[in-house]
Amino acid sequence: MSLLARFTVIGGLSSEQLARKIATRLRSKYVGCELRVFPDGESKITLKTKPTGKIIVVHSVYPPVDSNLVRALALVSQARKYSSQVYAVIPYMGYARQDREFLPREVVTMSLIAKMLKAVGATKIIVVDIHSMMALKHFQISTKNVSAIEEIVKYFKKLCLKDPLVVSPDMGGVGRAQNFAHLMKVEYIALEKHRDRKTGEVMIKSSNHQKVRNRDIILVDDMISTGGSIVKAAEHLRKQKCRRIYAACTHALLIGDAEKRIRRAGVARIISTNTIPGKTSIVDVSAVIARAII
Repeated sequence: MSLLARFTVIGGLSSEQLARKIATRLRSKYVGCELRVFPDGESKITLKTKPTGKIIVVHSVYPPVDSNLVRALALVSQARKYSSQVYAVIPYMGYARQDREFLPREVVTMSLIAKMLKAVGATKIIVVDIHSMMALKHFQISTKNVSAIEEIVKYFKKLCLKDPLVVSPDMGGVGRAQNFAHLMKVEYIALEKHRDRKTGEVMIKSSNHQKVRNRDIILVDDMISTGGSIVKAAEHLRKQKCRRIYAACTHALLIGDAEKRIRRAGVARIISTNTIPGKTSIVDVSAVIARAII
């Protein structure tokens, strides 16, 4: 049986272009949808054609997070009417940071989302570089987290960088930076952040200043939201006389004026993937997602 007969890819409005690319790679049928938003904010979704075979719903949950979550759930629910096998591809999984009870009485929202996706009929979940692997432990169905790092590295290998150094903006991302640097075949360091408990001010401490001077820097993170960590890291690195600074991430949320502040801090370019569409999302992750599906 051909892939065309086996799969139908449904592209939600938040991930339409990525969904089309995935369908092309799988040589499968693509079904788009129409969205109508009523004055009170309700969403009404209509599939353009009837899906067949195994169904893949592609829909990221980025801002407006709650609206995109409901739309993803609605599409999965509709897809289940046509197939007993529905893969929910959620390239950017919103609420992944709410994966545990950090303070007493906090709602673990990721647990609720896992239950909802199962309840509406998802039989498998595929995400890209989820913020916390703990988040996937809330699911009682098959899950797969795929990495976009190799694809981002391929992009940077094409650039003419001078003695590049991979840098994690904090110690929490050291594993990511190490993996990135290994694939780039270059060195890496991780900056150490310190937060003043009285003022809340964030300071960067690092003993690797000699490694930074006169080198191109690749600041690596899984996501850039408000850009605070990237801004602090870039300002610190510029003081150490580095050359150009690039910010690389899988998910570029870039809330508010984040992009402007990051550039003002000295970052020459922001490179992200198409898990979230935008002008920085120049790295395509459709290949890694397609491989995870097959």
